[in-house]
Amino acid sequence: MLALPLGAGAEQEGSGGTGGLADAVSGLVVIFCAVRAVRHRQRPLTRTALVVLGLPVVAVAVAALGADSVSNALVGMARYYQILVLVPAAVLLLVRDRDDFRLVAWGLVALGLWQGALGVYQYLTGTGASYAGEDIRAVGTFGATDVMGMSTVVAYGLVCAVALALGGGTVRVRLAALACAAGLVVPLALSFSRGAWIATAVVCVLQIVCAGLRRALRLLAIGVAAAVVLVGGLGVGTSMLEERLSSITQVTAAPDQSVTDRYTMWAAAIDMWEEHPATGVGLKNFPAYRDSHASIALSAGSDVAGAGASFRRQPLLSPHNMYLLVLSEQGLLSLCAIVGAWAAMLLCGVRRLAAAHRGTGGLDCALIACGLLVWQLIDFVYADIGGPSTVLTSVVFGLAAWWALAPAAGRAFRDSAAGR
Repeated sequence: MLALPLGAGAEQEGSGGTGGLADAVSGLVVIFCAVRAVRHRQRPLTRTALVVLGLPVVAVAVAALGADSVSNALVGMARYYQILVLVPAAVLLLVRDRDDFRLVAWGLVALGLWQGALGVYQYLTGTGASYAGEDIRAVGTFGATDVMGMSTVVAYGLVCAVALALGGGTVRVRLAALACAAGLVVPLALSFSRGAWIATAVVCVLQIVCAGLRRALRLLAIGVAAAVVLVGGLGVGTSMLEERLSSITQVTAAPDQSVTDRYTMWAAAIDMWEEHPATGVGLKNFPAYRDSHASIALSAGSDVAGAGASFRRQPLLSPHNMYLLVLSEQGLLSLCAIVGAWAAMLLCGVRRLAAAHRGTGGLDCALIACGLLVWQLIDFVYADIGGPSTVLTSVVFGLAAWWALAPAAGRAFRDSAAGR
């Protein structure tokens, strides 16, 4: 659904892509899993999975009590449950084995290639979102109102492709995955998304290291040499890319307005939490408390234009940091529960990654699951849930949950070891 063109009326509604349709399909998947579980009359999740996925349920329900209206409470609960609980649980139940897991991973790669191809076309033809006065920012089908959407999708595909290239079963699969990874680097760069760049670079290095130290040294050396030749020798890259890349290190000396706005909202979120440390200001209440806690450095909003959208100012309604969003709206108790669930998934996933590295099979699945989860946890420092691509985040959490918590993933190790 996220591969479809921009939906009719999306510009007026302020959301790009076909997020509404994708959300509806994710709801149907959840209903299908629930009906199947009832018909089979069996407990579909293990105790560990119930605890891990149940932590956000309790935390969000408590936080909803502090919402300023019933509608905000219900909408906020529905969104958090969709992203953190329901869709991940559905993915965990529907993925039967590692072949299914790889199929979903290749689906993410294909979606990233499609969105990336559209993004490169937008950059070359000047039909993308506005950036520095030119309509060159690659956004795919997500439009100017969700400039992070394409970069997120492309980054997911790149992480999966690198994992498949490192741990794929055959030479043909590895070469295909390597070619896909190389192709996805270009649209990721043209998205001008600094947060996605940082998260992807960190995760890819970690994946290479986890695949083997000797291989890591060789691949990193090749990567550095290629970068030197392309950028230094052939001059690949534009001044805008260089300026955007250098701005990552200018967060204190000479930050641009987007960085100033982000830090101002971060400070406002922390101020809200300090006033309401346990339960926060309530679900979806950040916009209502923003102006009373933000400094005058905060601008009125961000400029939105290009990619089929007319110019307008889009209000800044969240701190663009998932951890601070949860902390300010739901308090420390909810943050500990939600982050604790993610930490538990990561710990269980890393344990199975270690087993896969010892030769029990499934190294590509391990690198995909742990890589996607780490990418998301890093990206949440610069972004939060919202926009059409958020439904894909729930699928990523589902893949990580399957690898970390599903009995089928554990049986795969034991069966492989028994065969040896």
